[in-house]
Amino acid sequence: MNYKTLIGLEIHSELLTNSKIFCSCTTSFVGDENTHCCPICLGLPGTLPVVNKKVVDFAIKAGLALNCEISQFSKMDRKNYFYPDLTKAYQISQYDLPICHDGYIKTEADQKIRIRRIHLEEDAGKSIHTNEGSSLLNYNRAGVPLIEIVSEPDMTSADEAYEFLEKLKAILQYIEVSDCKMEQGSLRCDVNINVKSEDGTFVSNIVELKNLNSFKAVAKAIEYEEKRHIHLLEKSENTVKETRRWDDAKNETIRMRSKEYAQDYRYFPEPDLGTIEIDYDWIEKIRETIPELPNDKKKRFIKEYNLPEKDIDVLMITKKMANFFEDVVKEFKDVNMVSNWIRIELYRRLKENNTEIDDIKFSIEDFSKFLELIKKGTINNNAGKKVFKEMYETGKTPEMIVKEKGLIQIEDEEQIRDIVKQVLKENPKSIEDFKNGKDRALGFLIGQVMKLSRGKANPQIVNTLIKEELI
Repeated sequence: MNYKTLIGLEIHSELLTNSKIFCSCTTSFVGDENTHCCPICLGLPGTLPVVNKKVVDFAIKAGLALNCEISQFSKMDRKNYFYPDLTKAYQISQYDLPICHDGYIKTEADQKIRIRRIHLEEDAGKSIHTNEGSSLLNYNRAGVPLIEIVSEPDMTSADEAYEFLEKLKAILQYIEVSDCKMEQGSLRCDVNINVKSEDGTFVSNIVELKNLNSFKAVAKAIEYEEKRHIHLLEKSENTVKETRRWDDAKNETIRMRSKEYAQDYRYFPEPDLGTIEIDYDWIEKIRETIPELPNDKKKRFIKEYNLPEKDIDVLMITKKMANFFEDVVKEFKDVNMVSNWIRIELYRRLKENNTEIDDIKFSIEDFSKFLELIKKGTINNNAGKKVFKEMYETGKTPEMIVKEKGLIQIEDEEQIRDIVKQVLKENPKSIEDFKNGKDRALGFLIGQVMKLSRGKANPQIVNTLIKEELI
């Protein structure tokens, strides 16, 4: 029997405001535990929250970028539940009147993944469980503003969910409302999943998946649950409506608790906050601040730079990477060369070191000068990799590194010819192999010349001179 998977996502994204949603405490996590909290974000008796207007601005901006309708009237609600790091035993969130609704994201296949709603809420604190079996509580995060983005169950595979998340993350980063760093908890994702037979006869119960700390974990958890649901249905059993967590070490989901429903939270309007009323002028003012979005930028890059789509996908992996590429191209006009060095050498080092492009130590001007040294033949490609590594690690200028390491490429034909003759004299067997049609012999001889010249000989001249001597 064939089955169809139904997947909906709930994404929590921390907003990049300087202060929390209902008080003036900083949202920065720099500093000691429990030093960025006050009576308001701790929910002490007698305190009154006040809505941070910048939070509302950012929620509207996210809604517009995600093709949502903006509610001109919304409110905050109390969501009542107990959790150790929720000091008030309730969370201020939004229930029936979210700030944004009915949006969508388009996939590469031009499919619309619908967004049901985007609502505002405050974050909870953080529980830290020690090896000794005790738990510590840090309330610096309590009251940090969140938007929760809830999709419709329009995704049918792990790949579709992964693509949706990648596109959502890019949009939020491009409009600069969130840094979306999953490893730091500023982007968190829950999955709702079930399966049904093609004829609709058999339908599994919806299961919620939590504790997903990467997009890869989301995909793996979906694939695991998909198989588990189908396996149970084929045994004439069914899944339990529950919340499960993903265990990365075991590569499986594990039951956490039964699934809560809206009535369990006993929602009611937050009595200490008024309604949020948003007029047309406010919405249009925010709309004017939305920059070029990823899909539009991608179309422009394809048209303007004539690069392969797969190359552009890497160059646009973040807004800052795309801006870096364009800034370099303004200084150094060889688009393909700029693209290759950013995609291959720079991006690889950023990934290896788990760093952002903001963290690089060299300037755009120095990177452009570095490319110019290779373009002019002052250094060859292999020397260029050594220079780039040093630039990345130390921030030194390319000219300084080339001078210190003596990497200027040898262009003098007579000087290279002397090295070629020495190599040929020392490798008669390779000469014989070459004359017998073994192409690898030529590569070996070129390698020996480059080795003897300490990588400084111009490879094109080496190739030409060896052939001249041999033929």
